Amino acid sequence: MSLHSMKLRLAAAIAFFVPVLALATPPSSPADHAAQLITPDTLQAPIRFLADDLLEGRGPATRADKLTQLYLASTLQSLGYAPGAGNGSYIQPFDVVGITGDVPKTWDFKKGGETLALKYWDQFIAASGVQKETSAIGGSGGGAEVVFVGYGIQAPEYKWDDYKGADLKGKVLLMLNNDPDWDPALFEGKTRLWYGRWDYKYASAGKQRAAGAIIIHTIPSAGYGWQVVQNSWSVEQFQLPDDPHEGQPPQVQVKGWATEDAARQLAKLGGFDLDALVQQAKSRDFKPVPLGVTTSFSLTSKLRNVQMANVAGLLPGSDPKLKDQVVIYTAHHDHLGIGKPDATGDTIYNGAVDNATGDAQVLAIAKAFAALSERPKRSLLFLFVAGEEKGLLGSEYYARHPTFPAGRIAADINYDGGNIWGRATDLTYIGLGKSSLSDVVQKIAATQGRTVVGDQFPEKGFFYRSDQFSFAKVGVPSIYLHSGTHFRGRPDTWGKEQIEAWEAKHYHQPSDQLTPDWNFEGMVEDARLGFSAGLTIANDPQLPTWKPGDEFEAARKAALAH
Repeated sequence: MSLHSMKLRLAAAIAFFVPVLALATPPSSPADHAAQLITPDTLQAPIRFLADDLLEGRGPATRADKLTQLYLASTLQSLGYAPGAGNGSYIQPFDVVGITGDVPKTWDFKKGGETLALKYWDQFIAASGVQKETSAIGGSGGGAEVVFVGYGIQAPEYKWDDYKGADLKGKVLLMLNNDPDWDPALFEGKTRLWYGRWDYKYASAGKQRAAGAIIIHTIPSAGYGWQVVQNSWSVEQFQLPDDPHEGQPPQVQVKGWATEDAARQLAKLGGFDLDALVQQAKSRDFKPVPLGVTTSFSLTSKLRNVQMANVAGLLPGSDPKLKDQVVIYTAHHDHLGIGKPDATGDTIYNGAVDNATGDAQVLAIAKAFAALSERPKRSLLFLFVAGEEKGLLGSEYYARHPTFPAGRIAADINYDGGNIWGRATDLTYIGLGKSSLSDVVQKIAATQGRTVVGDQFPEKGFFYRSDQFSFAKVGVPSIYLHSGTHFRGRPDTWGKEQIEAWEAKHYHQPSDQLTPDWNFEGMVEDARLGFSAGLTIANDPQLPTWKPGDEFEAARKAALAH
């Protein structure tokens, strides 16, 4: 046989077998094809823009904030999403009050003839707790007494009350961070609850009509270093405006933080040992301990009324019976902006991981949904919220003024941070077991060859530190995922070491930047999983539910009843 004849026969054989092989391998589904559009490039490009120095750290109510909103809204429009803010726009603006305090250089305490002067920045941080130009403790009445109140928690369901009916009006409450964590029979063991968060503690002190509250910072109890307190609380603070029609709960005049060493000195001034006080606080029988120490303290603040804005794009559902229900994807678009310089002189807090990665994942998921030939049954809302770093302000505002009532929000899928270390064999679900959504995530993760685990840093209280908490409070079940800790081809301890090292060096620091060593493979997997989860929820005839007895079950039932 000639060489030419052999070539012809080979070509004929190939022509025959190619269609046969094509039929033997079923084509991927439209959903699989859409998920494949989530790639390292589709993630890296938005991060590169959002975390660039030109965006100046995306500080709230700045020109950079406006640019961020415009970028996100324009991207959603280019993907074919309809305006989702409920006002014919992609932008949901809301008013906030900016409060910039002029804090005294020392905070003075006295007992008898002895005095203690704590140094601002190194030993204490303070901010106004009220929307007024002056906030004061003590006044001219000889000063306010400092009272140690343990954890400052009232939790009837755990049979815990640190206040025991004490009259604390006008006092300054010194309190421990976190919640009781040494015995699972008391609270939830190492898993931090909202009771352990600073926002609960200041609100709790306000309910006691205290004049001020000082939280004792330690790295184990806070989950982050003192520098995070310094950088977060020394800059302009933002609050949603007081609403005279709703009636505001009482608030402390001054919100304070103190280092452990400063708190130890304060206790010693009163004739107490801090370690002994902490031991007393570990009992349900604990009662507030007056330290016999008094203080007067005031700070002046500049107030300004500004606007922040959420950005929202809507993909209407295809089922007439379900399109008035929605699956919401959230990521916060703000970071800390420009602040105090680090050791290198850098003043721009770029927020690459926190949270340009979250924004990028949600944008990539939006691109995948836009590529589907058939829309999901329920509607989809892609919501980029403002002011997360200032106390979940954007998500709280949306929860108060939703475009879909809480009872018609099937779920919130929140992205806050991203995996920059590579592919993991596990996936962390913050809030695993709280709702029926856990089953959805576990099934999809199994198709990726991954196992789903609960919060691997439970003492840090992540569930109450990001925007899904605003939705949970009005009853909406949530999916909030973090990176796993077991990485393919790495030693078992490597992942946890990388995450802890990153948090220690870069969290809320100017060094949170996009660098060449990032590995996007794991982030791609996490985003594809979130896409599949949202698609599953959007097409499921049944609404997700909280597990019986969960802390948010009652809120869900109330929302569904409306």
